[in-house]
Amino acid sequence: MIHPSLHKNPVALDRDQHRTLRVRQDFADVSHTNGLNSMFLTAVEFSDACKEYPIVFVRAGTDPQTQKPDIAPVAVFGLSPDENLFAEGTRWGADYVPAVLRAYPFAMAPIGTDNYAVCVAREWTGFSETEGTPLFDEQGAPTQYLKDMQQFLEKLELEVQRTRLVGQKLVEMELLRDMRFDATLPDGNKLTVDGFLAVDEAKFAALPDDKVLELYRSGLLGLIHAHQVSLGNMTRLIARRARRTATA
Repeated sequence: MIHPSLHKNPVALDRDQHRTLRVRQDFADVSHTNGLNSMFLTAVEFSDACKEYPIVFVRAGTDPQTQKPDIAPVAVFGLSPDENLFAEGTRWGADYVPAVLRAYPFAMAPIGTDNYAVCVAREWTGFSETEGTPLFDEQGAPTQYLKDMQQFLEKLELEVQRTRLVGQKLVEMELLRDMRFDATLPDGNKLTVDGFLAVDEAKFAALPDDKVLELYRSGLLGLIHAHQVSLGNMTRLIARRARRTATA
C-alpha cells in the first residue's frame, strides 16, 4: 500500500530504468518518519504492536457496496498532529516496527483490477548507483533481495485485505464509537487527543454469548482485547514526550 505521508515520490520499479539501482542495507536513518503521527497496522500485528503503541481505529473513506465507513486500525506515534515520538535520529525508539515502515522504501500499488507493481520511494537517501545490494542483475532479472522484498509486500497486501474485513465486521456489529483522550502533562498543560474510534466497552460487554463465541472463533475477540490493552500506552506517550521535552 502507498502511504502519501511516507512515500512522497513513489515510482514503479522498471528493470531498464532502475537496472543499476542499489539499496544500502546498512543505511540507518528514520528521518522519513518525522512528523508521522500514526501508521496503518494489519490485524496480524496487533499482538506485537499493542505492547508499544496505542492501537485505535480511524475512518478511511466509504465502502462503495455498503455505503458504510471503511475503518482502518493505526498505531499512534504522537499526541498531536505531525508528532512522532518514536523517530530518534538514526533509530526507531521501539522494539516493534510496523510492517509498512519495515517495507519502506518499497511498497506495492495496484495497476488495473487484479495486478500490482512494486514501487520505490525515490526520495529515500539510502539508494545508490554504486554501493549496496542491487535490485536487478546484469540481465535485468530481479535479484534474490528484490524477490524476497516482493514476497514480503505480497504477504503484507494480503494482510491489508484481511484487515479491511475486520473493520467491516466491527462496523457491522456497531462496536465502535468516537473517543477522546484527556490528560494533564507534567508541566500542567491539558491535552486532548480525539478524532479516533475505539471499541465501545458497554456495547462489547452487552454482547450475547453467541456473538462473543462468533468473535472468538473468527479471531476478532483477541484483536479487540489487544486493542483495549494497547490504550494504556497513551500514558506512555505522555511520559515519552516529557522525556523528549526535558532533553530538548
